[in-house]
Amino acid sequence: MDFKKIKLVLGREFSIRVKKKSFIITTIVTPILFAALMIVPSLIMMADLDKDVSKVMVVDASGIVAQSLESGAEIEYIISDSGDMDFVKNHLDSLGVYAAMYVSPLDTANNVTVDAYAAKQINAKVSDAIKADVNDIIERYKLQQYNIENFDRIQADLNHEVELNTYIVSEDGQERESLVGISMAISFIMGFVIYMFVTMFGNMVMSSVINEKSNKIVEVIVSSVKPFDLMIGKILGVASVALTQFFIWVILTLAIVFGFQLAMGPELMSDPEAMEQMTQMAGMDSEQMAQIASASDSEVAQVFAALKEVNFGLIIGCFLIYFVLGYLLYASLFAAIGSAVDNEADTQQLVLPVTIPLILGLLLMLQTFQNPDGQLAFWGSMIPFTSPMVMLARVPFEGCVQTWELLLSIGLLLITFLIAVFFSGKVYRIGILMHGTKYSWKDIWKWLKY
Repeated sequence: MDFKKIKLVLGREFSIRVKKKSFIITTIVTPILFAALMIVPSLIMMADLDKDVSKVMVVDASGIVAQSLESGAEIEYIISDSGDMDFVKNHLDSLGVYAAMYVSPLDTANNVTVDAYAAKQINAKVSDAIKADVNDIIERYKLQQYNIENFDRIQADLNHEVELNTYIVSEDGQERESLVGISMAISFIMGFVIYMFVTMFGNMVMSSVINEKSNKIVEVIVSSVKPFDLMIGKILGVASVALTQFFIWVILTLAIVFGFQLAMGPELMSDPEAMEQMTQMAGMDSEQMAQIASASDSEVAQVFAALKEVNFGLIIGCFLIYFVLGYLLYASLFAAIGSAVDNEADTQQLVLPVTIPLILGLLLMLQTFQNPDGQLAFWGSMIPFTSPMVMLARVPFEGCVQTWELLLSIGLLLITFLIAVFFSGKVYRIGILMHGTKYSWKDIWKWLKY
């Protein structure tokens, strides 16, 4: 292995790619898209302040539903004076209502059916609100038929939601609060980023090999550089591009998001009309809004307190290790596949066995969120082809990964990468100079024996 020539190939690959218009465009546009995913929901919420409440006219034949219906933030109930359902549903526009609903008489089991009519497809928010409201009323009515003493107080007492606080107990008996949601968010982000980058840049390596092979450029290059050194240099060159682009994305995305928060946050909070609209939309008075704000501040404080306890050093270190090793493993396989074909259309049958483990790793990662200590998560984090995604999904859950598990997983991944590079190099050495024939896995197996 000639490190000097590998360095030259690496530099050439890096220089060519960072100067491409596609690299510049994606480097600028992608952070904007990432930031948009975070910002747009806030903008939608702000825009939603001006939304119209859907008016629904009610014709109640049961005699119990209409009197108990309460309008909310999304739906306003209007009781029909005439009770003529045929007239109401045929004159929705003139009545100025979005929809009309008919509540049937009570049957022998004290149940009702509800029919809703509108000039267009009724949206899910309205239909779900109607179902929930009517169900609550019928449930309450049925319970009242049992003539339970102090029913209202009993029902109020039953409406309680248990608050679960989770804590991590250290070996010395120290307790600290943990938030499962934060661990899940970190796990998902890291695992998905690994999957996305390995797939994207692995395919980039394969495309680069195919293009150089089809243009006969590789025949000139291998006259002065060994095929194995060329493959390693190309893989490392694309890796350097990937890391550069990733860090630029992170910096630009955070800059855009924080800039938006600084620009819009004070403006929104200082706008009395916006705050008044929020209050009206929620159907709450100023005291209730203040209570919610106080609770929200408390939750934010809890999140920041939990973030302080997160071992970001370990998480970032593991991310870089698994990112690099996972990429190198799959990039070597993609490079071997690229050397065995003449165009990207011929890669379909060869690339499938390589992409299946990646997809499996992503699926195992999603399952790991539910049980990071389970056998499925453990073995998924040990198998080198899935460990980059699965292990990163386990690491943020403190105490779930023992040191020996982490070292064993990294060791297995490193050994598998070295083996893959060795055999991929043999395939690359032969395939890079082969033209005009479609090759199968049987042919590639023969090349491994040379």
